[in-house]
Amino acid sequence: MTTLTQFDVLAIRREFPILQQEVNGKPLAFLDSGASSQKPRQVIDCLEDYYKRYNANVHRGVYKLSEEATFAYERARGKVARFIGAASQREVIFTRNTTEALNLVAYSWGGANLQPGDRILLTIMEHHSNIVPWQQLAQRTGAKLDYLGIDGEGRLRLDELDQKLSERTKLVALTHQSNVLGTINPVRAIADRAHAVGAVVVVDGAQSVPHMPVDVQALGCDFLAFSGHKMCAPTGIGVLWGRRALLEAMPPFLGGGSMIKVVELEQSTYADLPARFEAGTPAIGEAIALGAACDYLSEIGMEAIHGHEVELLAYALERLSAVEGLTLFGPRSVEQRGAAVSFTLDGVHPHDVAAILDGENVAVRAGHHCTQPLHRQLDVPATTRASFYIYNTHEDVDRLAAGLEKARRMFA
Repeated sequence: MTTLTQFDVLAIRREFPILQQEVNGKPLAFLDSGASSQKPRQVIDCLEDYYKRYNANVHRGVYKLSEEATFAYERARGKVARFIGAASQREVIFTRNTTEALNLVAYSWGGANLQPGDRILLTIMEHHSNIVPWQQLAQRTGAKLDYLGIDGEGRLRLDELDQKLSERTKLVALTHQSNVLGTINPVRAIADRAHAVGAVVVVDGAQSVPHMPVDVQALGCDFLAFSGHKMCAPTGIGVLWGRRALLEAMPPFLGGGSMIKVVELEQSTYADLPARFEAGTPAIGEAIALGAACDYLSEIGMEAIHGHEVELLAYALERLSAVEGLTLFGPRSVEQRGAAVSFTLDGVHPHDVAAILDGENVAVRAGHHCTQPLHRQLDVPATTRASFYIYNTHEDVDRLAAGLEKARRMFA
């Protein structure tokens, strides 16, 4: 496992301009990367370079700026494809974010394939983005929803799979890593069992793709959705990867420019992949910068990033466990979870915890984290979450623990 000394986290921190600021003489401890990560200078410069040197629309102009923008845009698609092990860059669809990618599957694949009485299997730990689109799909088609539960440590109840999966199950949608519990789910094992009954598998990779090596072939899923802004890229750019045969059989999600071959008065012929699902002017600069983020993370190494986070997580679990009155949620084993830690502090509302930490220039998240069903299962209305990334250090964890002790004393 990579150690912090081998990882050189201090050198990485220097590459993120926002981390150089101080508030009241205290450096920023940014512990909310599960919501959105910070951006390295390499990515910021890439986006600025696009707008300074070759800002133009793609796929439309025969002039130099447009050709350069088109080349960079499609090169970024290839970088993303390699980053996740896609068989072809045609399988990579640019979207705005994970949410849009999941909605694309729900409307396009779901609308064309689900019928009354079909079943959709989800898990209780899903982000709302991986619940609401399937609820809407069920309402439109007459399909029914089923849910896998969790055990006392926040791991999926895999013993329920045989009961929940049947020949009527047409789709299984699950998160690769929980944004609250940190639980890393055994996607391949679930996908194999889902495929055995003929179901299609959709994976929310928003919390896994930025933090660990992810290969869609090894995962065995049919669709993978993730966001750029959680992996050092700008906001406004996301990805849907899908198996080519499935994508080619799906009707378009949106209609308009770019996604057509021929438009007649009564009907239109749609473009080939990936243009079929990218109607209108895309987020060109953001997509190019996502390619730069893939380069940046690949240069560090996803194995090294994961190793750094595992070590940091182990230290955080040890330090936070020593805080009196603090309850941690999620698996106890660092091998079963990613670097997101949610907790409650006796007698202190999570929003108050976050406000006190903010006074120490420690940024964390508080609330239900877009997982209200999960929080009902945990029997708490809200939690505080600290989520770590490549630029976090032991000192960040120490400052978090010190801030929690301060909150405990203030509300004692």
